Amino acid sequence: MTHHLLVYLTLPLVILAQATNGLDHVKYCTSVFQTFLPCLHYVGDISAMPTQSCCRGVRKLNMKAKKSRNGPKKICQCIEDMTYVMDLRLLATRITDLPHLCNLHLSFPISISMDCSKLAMIGREILHKMKEKAGFGSCVPDTGKGKSKVSKKITSGYHMVKGKSRHAMEDYVVSEFRIMSDNELGLFAIFDGHLGHDVANYLQGHLFDNILEEPDFWTDTESAIRRAYHKTDAEILDKAISLGKGGSTAVTAILINGQKLVIANVGDSRAVICKDGEAVQLSVDHEPRKEKRMIEKRGGFVSNLPGDVPRVDGQLAVARAFGNKSLKIHLSSEPDVAVVTVDDSAQFLILASDGIWKVMSNQEAADSVKQIKDARSAAKHLIDDALSKKSKDDISCIVVKFQ
Repeated sequence: MTHHLLVYLTLPLVILAQATNGLDHVKYCTSVFQTFLPCLHYVGDISAMPTQSCCRGVRKLNMKAKKSRNGPKKICQCIEDMTYVMDLRLLATRITDLPHLCNLHLSFPISISMDCSKLAMIGREILHKMKEKAGFGSCVPDTGKGKSKVSKKITSGYHMVKGKSRHAMEDYVVSEFRIMSDNELGLFAIFDGHLGHDVANYLQGHLFDNILEEPDFWTDTESAIRRAYHKTDAEILDKAISLGKGGSTAVTAILINGQKLVIANVGDSRAVICKDGEAVQLSVDHEPRKEKRMIEKRGGFVSNLPGDVPRVDGQLAVARAFGNKSLKIHLSSEPDVAVVTVDDSAQFLILASDGIWKVMSNQEAADSVKQIKDARSAAKHLIDDALSKKSKDDISCIVVKFQ
């Protein structure tokens, strides 16, 4: 396992090095990772403490950093590179505790949030494509399911399929049940990235945490969500150098104790609830032509060329989105928010990226899955239906069954 993991890390770094003339960096990072291997159990298990061998490895890294003037920066870059390659989001937070737990003052910044050198856009894309080639990325269909602990009737399932475009998969999802303050939260989201996957990936790891950290989440959920959307967008814009020029739409659903459903969205990913067999759209499609007045008021324009969809400044096909720093002055990240009571008439909820809605109506989507009891099977079936109707986009779908 260790050997395979080392190969998995080293191969993309070699390709990156060949593109940037940095094979020495690859050799250096390989030795850094070999030293750090004993700490992976601690990083991956939130209840674990670092072992003695892990602390010895950290001490070795500290000594390695002191051997040259650029040592601290080089090790920091290695940790950043390997964190990205492995997609270990926990590493960014868990690793910061190591110096304290190992009783060691480090001479190098051991957090990717520090001022490490940033990978260039080409480097990030090469790494992402190499992960896909190796079978670790999202180029193959991804699927999963969950179940409420509060109500045995409530289940969830999701499915993802990469579209026919040449770029890497740009959709990310969240689908989980979480206990918080003696309440159960169902957290569901579709993030549909454009001009890269990094913003969608960031949203997957940060948006819900920002929402739940708002002090009035429990008393004024709608306002808390709005503030968290704006806060997260500001974070993304501040990190534009590392996250790139792209952006992402978002549709989020928070199910509180199986009774209250709060939907928010920016862009054209959609939320549809089925009640007594009737599909009801809970989100709002933020199309440029619908928000032309707002865009023009901000100094932008909406193109409407023959054979193309309306676009903000001739570029983006949605009027609201996270990121897109170059267009942000003409875009909004203000979400539309809807609150729904989950009563006996509520059958299921569908969250899906626009790969579904380009080829199917809300009612067609609801009718496609209403007879399928398993939520994950329902999500997969809906995507298969969209593919049969010649959908070519990346498609992500979450189905939450209430009955």
